[in-house]
Amino acid sequence: MPDAPPTATDLARAVRARETTPQALLDAARARAGAVRGLNALISLNDRAEEGAARVQARLEAGESLPLAGVPVVVKDNLNVAGTRTTCGSRILANYVSPYDATAVERLTAAGAVIIGKANMDEFAMGSSTESSASGPTLNPWDRERVPGGSSGGSAVAVAANVTPVSLGSDTGGSVRQPAAFTGVYGLKPTYGRVSRYGLVAYASSLDQIGPFARTAEDLALLMNVIAGHDPRDATSLDAPPAFGAGTPDDLRGLRVGVVRESLSGNTPGVDAVLGETLAALRSAGATVTELSIPSVRHAIAAYYLIAMPEASSNLARYDGMVYGERAPAPDVTGSMTRAREQGFGPEVKRRILLGTYALSSGYYDAYYSKAMRVRRLIAQDFARAFASVDVLVTPTSPFPAFRRGEKTSDPLAMYAADVDTVAINLAGLPALSVPAGFEVVDGVRLPVGIQFIAPALKDELLVTLAGGLEGVGAVRVEVAAGY
Repeated sequence: MPDAPPTATDLARAVRARETTPQALLDAARARAGAVRGLNALISLNDRAEEGAARVQARLEAGESLPLAGVPVVVKDNLNVAGTRTTCGSRILANYVSPYDATAVERLTAAGAVIIGKANMDEFAMGSSTESSASGPTLNPWDRERVPGGSSGGSAVAVAANVTPVSLGSDTGGSVRQPAAFTGVYGLKPTYGRVSRYGLVAYASSLDQIGPFARTAEDLALLMNVIAGHDPRDATSLDAPPAFGAGTPDDLRGLRVGVVRESLSGNTPGVDAVLGETLAALRSAGATVTELSIPSVRHAIAAYYLIAMPEASSNLARYDGMVYGERAPAPDVTGSMTRAREQGFGPEVKRRILLGTYALSSGYYDAYYSKAMRVRRLIAQDFARAFASVDVLVTPTSPFPAFRRGEKTSDPLAMYAADVDTVAINLAGLPALSVPAGFEVVDGVRLPVGIQFIAPALKDELLVTLAGGLEGVGAVRVEVAAGY
């Protein structure tokens, strides 16, 4: 097995100790990005990264102690980075250059991180496989014939293939957790409002949340302590100062874990086996494990898409070639807008715009969108009842490991169903963490399996503490894929 690559914590410590420099780390990350270019994890490299590395060096020499000193970071291409293209994996924004930084990016750079590039993604974050990107699909380093998950597939692969030790993605219905599971890294979806969405290009505003990818609980804690916290520029951000830290096995003693009964059917044998091993490790460490039901989650997929698609339809109305997007030549304004949207949007985005507009139209709003919102409330209530008797809930992150490229693209409903274990958490606004807990051999290929832990709102720290405890008892399986 290859040696574990250095963590963000290791790199920042080495830079602060003057054992290396921000520029040296940037050069190494860029060389690594070039070596794995065939995975198509990055849409673009940041031309201003050298300036960022030089600023970090100057700040260190001025006596500042930076928690992310010189650490190279990749961010999903729906997060604005000043002076760089933000394409959202689309054609319509192919040449859009952001004039400002997203709050999460601003906080990363203030902490000394160097943004080296933008990660590939499903177009406008609409997908579960990173196959719908206008920049082409991202490949899974464990098997290039398989998807890395989506929509934050590029961010996950950047960490899994050791381009950077950490990255940022966004999670609307599982878009951080599912690719984390498929590529064998951690992926955290924070409580809604815990991380500012200012500067994140919206897909479904009431569901979107920025979240980190990492290889260790310590790095998750490091990143969340930097990016979380109130932001006056985001009306939905919460005043909840971060206090993250990696736990120890002692933190598992007495923990009450609830296994969601509805997540126990339809899984592959390997996923069931990894879940069983994880529960056994928790019991051995002194946790209590019980099974319970959250009955409304069986409606989560339907409710999610009847909420997400209308919100997407509204959010994407601005991309018409007049305000945002490439303007298309036509005899009149209406023709130009129509042509810009026809040429600029891919099939999946068009499908979601059409379905979302239909669900909001006169005569259908109450039958679809309004009813889905009532189901959303029921789901949140069911989770609240469950947390009255347990500290955390557990499910597989996905009922199966990474599937083959092209396997689900011709069947949108099958693609949507891939998020069966993750969408309910976004509907309820809860935090959830995908833990790389084991592997399943499929067609002779060893593929990562993720286990999802869910906590009550604002208990994000508990998830990272739990992750550290699982690392301490050997229940976390972070490995470098062969050849990477």
